[in-house]
Amino acid sequence: MSLPPDTHDDLWVSWDQYHRMIEDLCLSVHRSGWPFDQILCLARGGLRVGDVASRVFDKPLAVLATSSYRADAGTVRGELDIGCHITISRGSLGGHVLLVDDLVDSGVTLARVREHLLQNVPAITEIRSAVLWWKAGSQHAPDYWVDRLSGNPWIHQPFEEYDALTIEALARQRVG
Repeated sequence: MSLPPDTHDDLWVSWDQYHRMIEDLCLSVHRSGWPFDQILCLARGGLRVGDVASRVFDKPLAVLATSSYRADAGTVRGELDIGCHITISRGSLGGHVLLVDDLVDSGVTLARVREHLLQNVPAITEIRSAVLWWKAGSQHAPDYWVDRLSGNPWIHQPFEEYDALTIEALARQRVG
């Protein structure tokens, strides 16, 4: 499948490009030499990034649900909601935590989650953040990133096709 051309307002990403960027992010964290203990991914955008990083680094994966892009198939930002609970595969969250997400847009999510974690999880001694894309409009700088964008385009990630897909439409597609 061919993607539309990138423009000032839109960046189109294939599955291959997306997976390569996650691998590049893992390499960037590795090359820094920072010894982290766990990975905390922000759901939903950071789920795939966190999953791959957890497998590559063989580190426990924790998940924290956050949500701000809900309206119009996930394209309009609203108030940031931070989940009440953190789920982790082994042990409990603490020590050096690598906080991963897909992108930093305004910087609000990374900054507020970092503050939330430091206030509510006293076992955390250090948090560093890692993202695939760092947009120009962000007021918060991630510690690790793959692509620092000079503008603020909408990033069309390969899984976005599911944002507008209903179960009824999927069932109709599979009938034939």
